[in-house]
Amino acid sequence: MTEPDSPGWQTAIQHRLTDAREVVEETEPPVLAAGALGLLSLLGAFVGFIVMSPLTVVLAGVFALTVGYGWVRHQPRTAHAVTLVMTASTILILGLITVFIFLEAWPMMEAATGTAFGLPVPGLELFTQTEWDPVATETFSMVPMIHGTVMVTIIATLVAGPLGVGTALFISEMAPPTVRELVKPGIEILAGIPSIVYGFIGFTILSPWASDAFDINGQGTYLFVGLVVGLMALPTVVSVAEDALNSIPESMKSGSLALGTTDWQTMTNITIPAAFSGVSAAVLLGVGRAIGETMAATVMLRNSPDIAEPLYNVFYGYETLTSLIASRYGDAHGLQFNALFVAGVILFITVLTLSIGSQYIEARMKRNLGGEE
Repeated sequence: MTEPDSPGWQTAIQHRLTDAREVVEETEPPVLAAGALGLLSLLGAFVGFIVMSPLTVVLAGVFALTVGYGWVRHQPRTAHAVTLVMTASTILILGLITVFIFLEAWPMMEAATGTAFGLPVPGLELFTQTEWDPVATETFSMVPMIHGTVMVTIIATLVAGPLGVGTALFISEMAPPTVRELVKPGIEILAGIPSIVYGFIGFTILSPWASDAFDINGQGTYLFVGLVVGLMALPTVVSVAEDALNSIPESMKSGSLALGTTDWQTMTNITIPAAFSGVSAAVLLGVGRAIGETMAATVMLRNSPDIAEPLYNVFYGYETLTSLIASRYGDAHGLQFNALFVAGVILFITVLTLSIGSQYIEARMKRNLGGEE
């Protein structure tokens, strides 16, 4: 009997090991020695940074000298090794950040453990009560901030979604080349404006006007915060949606026009449906931008952990998850400090889910259009 073939992943690993062995065998000993020294010095510098050792600078200097030597004498090998190390470092740093925020959030989750179906659930009490009073009663709740985040995100999506998709459609399909060259950089400039500037404009112009126009006590409304955040998310939606619209094969559009349809009919019946996945991914990325916005919400909202009455009241605005962290991290301590990390975990999971969803949708669009095998 012949042995069954190895699974695909085992075969891939064997090929990788074979390639690595061939590279080592073909590499000169000085290059291997320099690479080993550089890797050991980098690992030592990383460990030294974690433990706050004074030798960190020395080890980092050894790594820099090693890279410099390799770049002068063996540039191709050094470039390959440096890019590999930088990629691995990025993944490692992301992993450490993730572990750190979850570890810092755990004491609060443990303290707020509730019971569901007879089983203890860490952090359940944070989502079953609505009072936030860390000083008097040591009561914590994420519900008011989650409500504020959802309100701002919905409004921002209603602003950035239609405007972003419409602008992308205009730039991609309708605008003359001259207009396109002017409009597209103008939209992208919006992404370069600091968020604090948007928040300051909203606080000094929109919020006072809203207080007078709608007879509101104080400043800060979900409506205008969502409007400002939607404008901030607009460049993301426009850029990704335009890429999706431009990825539609020209043959599909030409075939539709050859059948006698108008430009508008081609856009509504061919271009937009074919690029729907990519456009949806653009909106999801814009939503992620809106959820993670901090300074504009912090400047414009009241920074009070309350829930609007009724729940759909957009003319009052209290606090979001991001504004909670921004406004309280300076004087937080004990469980309140850990509660801020719980808010960070919620934001992290939400934005990560949206990013993965947008990547999946975009990959499916490419497969449907024949962009990938």
